[in-house]
Amino acid sequence: MKDKKTILNKLKDDDLYYGSYGQQFLSNSDISVLLKDPLSLHKEVLISPALLIGRLLHVSILEKSKVKNFKVIDSTSRNTKVYKEQSQGELCLLKKEVDNVELMVKKIQQTNMCRDLINANNCDYEVPQITELFGNTWKGKADIVNHEEQLVIDLKTSGDISKFRNSAFKYNYDSQAYVYRALFGLDMLFLVIDKNSHQIGMFDCSDEFYASGEEKVRRATEAYNLFYLTEGFNPSQYFVSKTL
Repeated sequence: MKDKKTILNKLKDDDLYYGSYGQQFLSNSDISVLLKDPLSLHKEVLISPALLIGRLLHVSILEKSKVKNFKVIDSTSRNTKVYKEQSQGELCLLKKEVDNVELMVKKIQQTNMCRDLINANNCDYEVPQITELFGNTWKGKADIVNHEEQLVIDLKTSGDISKFRNSAFKYNYDSQAYVYRALFGLDMLFLVIDKNSHQIGMFDCSDEFYASGEEKVRRATEAYNLFYLTEGFNPSQYFVSKTL
């Protein structure tokens, strides 16, 4: 591996982390693709409104200087003439979505437990790290590393917090928890806010949750090694074989 300190300094830059430089390392965002369609690895992924809202919440709490980078349009929906003219084909936030994010941020900041976890004296933010897992190098960037509580804290939004447990498996938060615990040597806590009710949830991770994540990482690694590291492998001849 190249000098780790140099790599981590570069990965602090979002353009490098998410760009071609960072793509030399595997990450949890690759899990879904590797498990479902390995040939689509590193293809551009379309940003959804939900993802954009999540990013705004994230920077509003942890990187306030980046809020100005979001383009906001005062429109009732993304189907209006005003939106289409002003967005010029780019996915933009609606003002009502920004207003709701501001309310969510206020709710989080007014909740003592959240405030203590996020703003503790011994916290680091947006921390990149790399490690070896199953023979490949993986990367991750922690929202918050709370050294006092010995936790990696990740901020999430949810459309229905009562269903977050199921969503956690669906969206591979289990593999994220496994990877991040391996990266930082700390247990993971998901701090979640419901986009509709603004109810807050704090979800720690069971041994079974980590084990589920480990199994996903193992299977994703097998797919990556087969499709990208196996000499002479012809992906056009690949097929899935299972017994029903």
